[in-house]
Amino acid sequence: QVQLVESGGGLVQAGGSLRLSCVVSGLTFSTYNMGWFRQAPGKEREFVTGISWNGGSTYVVDSVKGRFTISRDNAQNTVNLQMNRLLPEDTAVYYCAAVQTLGQVLGVMLVNDMRYWGKGTLVTVSS
Repeated sequence: QVQLVESGGGLVQAGGSLRLSCVVSGLTFSTYNMGWFRQAPGKEREFVTGISWNGGSTYVVDSVKGRFTISRDNAQNTVNLQMNRLLPEDTAVYYCAAVQTLGQVLGVMLVNDMRYWGKGTLVTVSS
């Protein structure tokens, strides 16, 4: 059974930092590109950042560029999201997702392309 379990969310003041983690089981993690997505209340789920199966490429959307960093540890089946200088508009449920491919992450990963999803972790940034 494939499981993606996010953790690390919480309440933080604007300007603060959080580190999200996603532990993956039930699949060959090193053959999956991983993405972080988020969904704010009343909005559609959107791509935030992704990383290729071997960590060789990453992509991050402009709205979080320079503040968010994705990383992965294939030995620990974990993908992380370091979020710095958080803004109130970063408030959302954050999801990790996986798609099996040995390609590189060169742009936005599409919600419909992702095969497996976690249940999400809530990040709330107060002003």
